[in-house]
Amino acid sequence: MSRVAVVTGASRGIGAATVCGLAAAGWQVVAVDRAGDDPRIPYALGTRAELDAVVGRADSLGDRTGSVLAHVADTTDAQGMAVAVALAEDRFGGLDAMVAVAGVIAGGTPLWEMPDEQLDAVLDVDLVGPIVAARAGVPALLRRPAPRQGRFLAVASAAATKGLPMLAAYGAAKAGVAGLVRGLAADLAGTGVTANAVCPGSTDTAMLTESARLYGLEGTASFADQQAVGRLLAPEEVAAALVWLAGEASSAMTGAVVPVDGGLGL
Repeated sequence: MSRVAVVTGASRGIGAATVCGLAAAGWQVVAVDRAGDDPRIPYALGTRAELDAVVGRADSLGDRTGSVLAHVADTTDAQGMAVAVALAEDRFGGLDAMVAVAGVIAGGTPLWEMPDEQLDAVLDVDLVGPIVAARAGVPALLRRPAPRQGRFLAVASAAATKGLPMLAAYGAAKAGVAGLVRGLAADLAGTGVTANAVCPGSTDTAMLTESARLYGLEGTASFADQQAVGRLLAPEEVAAALVWLAGEASSAMTGAVVPVDGGLGL
């Protein structure tokens, strides 16, 4: 029986790579994205065309046509996320992994100078979003009959443990994600459902391009110098960790916050 996942932030970056990685591993996936800009955020977010392209690419990697479905929803909206979970259960028969990837970045100023709307957006998308995903997804994970191997996964950041200048709100939200999975792991003890997070370093995504702009840099290349591997990470490298954590081999891990950061946190 194929395992089933819901993945947020699916139109590009780590989310898109995770959708494709899961599909290639034989999963059925509901790929969720806002598929439109957030007026509070000063850079372009993923589009419906990008989401559809990811779904098409991922579907071609799966065992059969129709194994990946697109769903447009604001990941901070409880009703929209409930519909995504219902889609997984109705079309694919259940849910085995809820993967909260969606994120935004904003800042570039000290916290006390950050515009209110940007502060709200960072806290909403980066922390409230994973909380909403957990509240929508965990009950479905628990609806699988025992013995079950459900997975709640979230993307935090190296900023969860490393202070980054002019990104205090982003770091606070990502630290909150780390706390979220630890608390969920305690709540889920003995159920067969685990909760873990990954902390990416500087990854070649649109968010990193925005980070460079916030710091007044001409491009993202200089971020590579901060990482022991001497390069930016590819989204697929972070996704590979998420795909592994979603699988049965990670059954001994829960409440873990795993650095996939190229040594940024050293």
